[in-house]
Amino acid sequence: MSTDSAALKKFKAVSRKPLHLSHESLVRNRYLQPEQTLPLVMEPEVEGINLVAWSREARSTIEEQLLKHGAILFRGFNLDTVSGFEQFVRAVSETLLPYGERSSPRTEIKKGVFTSTEHPADESIHFHNEQSYTRSWPMKLWFFCMTPAAKGGATPIADGRKVLELLAPEIREKFAEKGVRYVRNYGYGMGLSWQTAFQTTDREEVEAYCRKASIEYEWSNGDKLRTSQHYEAIVPHPKTGEAVWFEHTAFFHITSVEPVLRKSLLAEFNEEHLPFNTYYGDRSSIEDSVLDSIRAAYKRVGVRFPWQKGDVLLIDNMLVSHSREAYEGERRILVAMTELYSPYRS
Repeated sequence: MSTDSAALKKFKAVSRKPLHLSHESLVRNRYLQPEQTLPLVMEPEVEGINLVAWSREARSTIEEQLLKHGAILFRGFNLDTVSGFEQFVRAVSETLLPYGERSSPRTEIKKGVFTSTEHPADESIHFHNEQSYTRSWPMKLWFFCMTPAAKGGATPIADGRKVLELLAPEIREKFAEKGVRYVRNYGYGMGLSWQTAFQTTDREEVEAYCRKASIEYEWSNGDKLRTSQHYEAIVPHPKTGEAVWFEHTAFFHITSVEPVLRKSLLAEFNEEHLPFNTYYGDRSSIEDSVLDSIRAAYKRVGVRFPWQKGDVLLIDNMLVSHSREAYEGERRILVAMTELYSPYRS
């Protein structure tokens, strides 16, 4: 037997071993800017990674990084369909939540997947934590960019821990003592109807929901509804224990409305009949200087980045708030919510 034949026979006798790559080696982590740790960016290290399959293996890693950074931007995975987005969300969180006790217009694309808030393109949306005006809210909020706007349209985010640190001690103490009260009016021709907000046409169902959720409610003039809800604005994160600024205080306040529209609203409605407004928990007015301080804190720590097609942004809804820039051109951002948290229920 020749030397070459012997070598070939020996080579064939060696069993082929499968190559196993850890999920950590398939994806690299980076930041959008040096020392800007929000959001963490996760990108494929090699081409052709199946994001859904990878995320099932990497769930604990995703959770760990989310709690550390507050938000993760998944970029470059060639995600391009609603079904693909839904599968990715389910791979990490399994169950998608409905959009209950609504405050903004959305369209449900498929069960648990919605359009982002359908406010006019030329209007910006202030920083807020999703459904922080309710007794239970999603812990995880997912955004999927199918079509980035031609101009503007970013979704700036802000770390609630840093926002809280920037607020003056006397502001923190006042909100810690009094909390915040959200007042909403339905049926006055502005904002959502109560039928849309509560997803029912049955007044008794609305009343039962309000009683269960400790929402004060009052019907007037036939079909008009006024609700009032008292919550904390400074809350502990259930997993990290950190105190975070978690609210809709400035967003729902009348001073956040564009000046011309605000003037029109105040000319048409008494303050008590405005579609939205906020107060301290004891129903006293929140000072303009305090609202300005809240907005200034968000502006100081807010992080903006332009969307790219296929991006998925995952945020911890308690650690990080979000907003929206005005934009031009077509913009299609989808949203999913997962992991309901109900701290006010025993």
